[in-house]
Amino acid sequence: MIRLSDLHPTTKRLVITRAVRSVGQGVLVVDLTLYLLALGWNGFHIGLILSAAGLTGAFLSLGVGIASDRIRRKPFLIAYESIILVSSIVVLLTAQHIILSIAIIIAGFGRGANGAAGPFSPVEQAWLAEEVHPSRRGRIYSMNSAYGFFGMGFGALLAMLPEFIDKWMGNGHGVVTIQAIAYRPLFLIVTIATIINLFILAKAKETYKGTKEIRTRVPDKSEIEIKKQENKKLTGLVFLNSFNGLAIGLTGPLISYWFATKFGVGPASIAPIMAATFFITGISSLFTGKISEKIGIVTSIVWARSFGLILLILLPLSPYYWLASVIYILRSALNRGSIGNRQALTVGLVRDKRRGFATSLNAMSSQLPQSVGPSVSGFLFNMGELQIPFYVGAVLQGVYLVMYSRFFRDQNKPANDKRQKRTS
Repeated sequence: MIRLSDLHPTTKRLVITRAVRSVGQGVLVVDLTLYLLALGWNGFHIGLILSAAGLTGAFLSLGVGIASDRIRRKPFLIAYESIILVSSIVVLLTAQHIILSIAIIIAGFGRGANGAAGPFSPVEQAWLAEEVHPSRRGRIYSMNSAYGFFGMGFGALLAMLPEFIDKWMGNGHGVVTIQAIAYRPLFLIVTIATIINLFILAKAKETYKGTKEIRTRVPDKSEIEIKKQENKKLTGLVFLNSFNGLAIGLTGPLISYWFATKFGVGPASIAPIMAATFFITGISSLFTGKISEKIGIVTSIVWARSFGLILLILLPLSPYYWLASVIYILRSALNRGSIGNRQALTVGLVRDKRRGFATSLNAMSSQLPQSVGPSVSGFLFNMGELQIPFYVGAVLQGVYLVMYSRFFRDQNKPANDKRQKRTS
């Protein structure tokens, strides 16, 4: 088991900032849609704003990643935390619909990024790879992802506060009757977490200096061939991510709204389930990172997500909240527990000087189709269709898994490397 103390100081700081950042994200992934519901928004309007946030983040991530390859990575993460800080303060002070919408879109609130730095996450992933040996990336990236899930779990527990605040204010209980003002203090948690991260990142050291100084060189034939092979892999990744992204968008961002609509439960019921989901998913991420060193990154991803696919089909069929909760927890542990391994595979497709570009392309190709999902599922939920988004998502996930296992079978490291040593 890799401990936090075993990591390089810079790697350690990046893992810690992810954990701290994820606390605020965990709060909002549970309560943002419920807050907007309390303000009088309907499912379609909520989904539309989340879609707009996804589209904004997708386009921003590509430009940020490419720029970070040419310049450096640290300034971009500082900029991201500053954006979140300002946005959280604005939302804490006002619930005016237009201002609130702009803040949600710019900051990406409520999308549950598991501690990742939103559209700036490609920068974070590229920087994280700097001090990590390729053979350990599956473990370290899974560990990084796990810390994000643990923070999300703690944040989800804090998401129970509005219901207690509401009762303290003398109001009733239930998702619909909770006063919107009871949700506002949650944004203070985001503000505090962001200030902490700004202090941590300010002292983090970056050795990468960018590639501006080598741009004037004329690439030789070997450079052109290497780049051609990298681009081929990235093209396949983009194509596959379109299926995965749309599936996630249909079934993920509005899950609290779905629980509230289908079973009539509020934050005090949803938050503990979401917290348990994130904690168990964090443990699953650690386990997936460990097992990837034995059977390979690709194999571990495909097997875990295949079982998760079966649970996704069963989830909307559940007639009871407790049963739906158990299915959701297990599915998340299997499906999202592989995030670290998928990130490790992405950064391994290219060389260091193109990691920002590769991780940006990975993020954008997933976020663009993902951003469409909330609008579609929000519209269907408003129409009373609470099952269709899950079934469409299951079909897309199935196609993604079949093609993923075939396209990236040569990237099943370190299992492939061990096999090659035995046969040589």
